[in-house]
Amino acid sequence: MAERFELAKDYTISRVINGCWQLSEGHSLQEKLDMQDAMKAFHMLAERGFTTFDCADIYTGTEEFLGEFLTELKAGSTLSPHDIQIHTKYVPDINLLSEVDYNYTEKVIDRSLKRQKREALDLVQFHWWDYDVPGYVETAVDLLKLKEKGKIRNIAVTNFDTKHLSELVDAGIPIVSCQNQYSVFDRRPEKELIDYCKSKGISLLCYGTLSGGLLAEKWIGQPSIQPETRSHVKYFQVIEDTLGWDGYQELLLMLQRIGKKYSVKASQIATKYILSGQGVGASIIGVRNSRHVESNAQIFTFELDRSDIEEIKQFLDNYPILEGEPFELERTVGSKYRDIMKMNLNEE
Repeated sequence: MAERFELAKDYTISRVINGCWQLSEGHSLQEKLDMQDAMKAFHMLAERGFTTFDCADIYTGTEEFLGEFLTELKAGSTLSPHDIQIHTKYVPDINLLSEVDYNYTEKVIDRSLKRQKREALDLVQFHWWDYDVPGYVETAVDLLKLKEKGKIRNIAVTNFDTKHLSELVDAGIPIVSCQNQYSVFDRRPEKELIDYCKSKGISLLCYGTLSGGLLAEKWIGQPSIQPETRSHVKYFQVIEDTLGWDGYQELLLMLQRIGKKYSVKASQIATKYILSGQGVGASIIGVRNSRHVESNAQIFTFELDRSDIEEIKQFLDNYPILEGEPFELERTVGSKYRDIMKMNLNEE
């Protein structure tokens, strides 16, 4: 069964969260997704204790899909909709940031409630594309008003850096978690963010832990990769600027060797390494089909030795960390990291 973690008072989540970005329209560059099989995966995961799901208002179709899942649970399951935690995001389009006000925010939150078929959203993770456009503190205050109104249970952020997260905390917003990219490839949270979050009782929810499937034995010995998804494109950029191809290959071999010690795969070692880090509440692993459900369950069948953690850390310390704070490159105009972002994804 999945380990659980108390994210806020009277609110617990599974330490591996089921990520839904890969189910959104436009994520896959080649593969046509079998949504019936994805629904089967949701049921299988929930039955094994993986009851927490991560989606977003901009992941086209995912909130509605989770609403359908909750309807199926009502119809006949040992679990009920109340046993499921859904973490969504509030991501105002970059073109609309200057126009965001309380009414706009409430309208989007109401839309998420309707899509998910819920009376209150378990966790809303707030994202702001451009800090040069004022309004993010005021918008977070509006989310707090909606929490007080009973429409939101918990407020969180996603892709915030330390400086701007601290502005929200100083404004009195009760932030319970910060979702950022954190993996053996992208270690930017280690610079400042993790220590700050720990000091404020904010848990890190980490995405990109498996880097869209690039942390897998199937890439060992390959001369290169042909990107199959937007995730591959995104995370391959990170590998290029940190480990490089040779370092990536060395890392895969090391993770594979450590995995054999515990009879698990490289991906499970990579996940456990991130989960073992201080301040990390949970890791988000994408769900595309039912094939990987059992491998997710294996993450909690072992504990890494201190020597394994140290070996991985020492290896990674030989390589550079990406420039700047978390999501800083993705916000920088002209950066290749920003160029692959889609920043106007909300629909009326």
